[in-house]
Amino acid sequence: MADTSKKSPEQLVQDASAWWSTGIIDIEPGKIQMRGYPIQDLIGRVSFPEMAWLMLRGELPAREQSALLEAAMVAGVDHGPHAPSIAISRMAVSCGLPVNGAMASAVNVLDDVHGGAGQQCMELMHAIDRIAGDAEPTPQHVAAGLEAFTAKHGKMIPGFGHRFHPVDPRAVRLMKMVSEAREQGTVGGRFATIGALIEQQLGQRKGAPIPMNIDGVTAVIYCELGFAPELGRGLFILSRSVGILAHAWEQKQQGGRIKGPMPPSIPYRYTGPATRKLDR
Repeated sequence: MADTSKKSPEQLVQDASAWWSTGIIDIEPGKIQMRGYPIQDLIGRVSFPEMAWLMLRGELPAREQSALLEAAMVAGVDHGPHAPSIAISRMAVSCGLPVNGAMASAVNVLDDVHGGAGQQCMELMHAIDRIAGDAEPTPQHVAAGLEAFTAKHGKMIPGFGHRFHPVDPRAVRLMKMVSEAREQGTVGGRFATIGALIEQQLGQRKGAPIPMNIDGVTAVIYCELGFAPELGRGLFILSRSVGILAHAWEQKQQGGRIKGPMPPSIPYRYTGPATRKLDR
């Protein structure tokens, strides 16, 4: 424990003030500034995606960058009540939780398996980018990156293929927007190239198309816009929280108590031993 007996009251106050330091927000009575911008100047003039960018990156994005970020976040808001996080929000409400509790319960399951594919795909793309170095990414660079990734994480490649959609309509639309942004000079296109090469190689290995899904295309966009892979899941959660909130609220309007994952009329499958006698 640090010896504070020789410090003056002023020094102790300074130590307390320095305990938490932040370059994000500056608050005093009657003053709120985000990254140096007075909040009253941002309100009504900056969109929510632009605000997220400012808070995470320290500067406001160009309008074209903001539009691409917004499109990615819009695309990921919901994927139906069969998505575990959405189902959990609805079940939580039926168990009596308020909306905020249902949202917290749902967000807590967005981890590596459910909700983590976008960030994992960003990590893969950055690894391939490092392999390529200053060169334009090639199939050889991608093959090396895929080999290293599968050796460490297994054969499943995040961001490609979908158990529900043969072709993910969100990915098709967003990749078109990425191509347009590339033509306009909004993004460089390096990660879009890496994404396309991964898709190509996976299809060749499988002998059938394995199209990019929503996690893959948002990984492309977030990488193109310069977000660190560690932010990928957080950005997805910001997006999916909208759907979680909507489903929690809808369930609250519908009512119902203690709804499990299946209606009572559909039994679960028991796989334990048959009825047996206790001899004691």
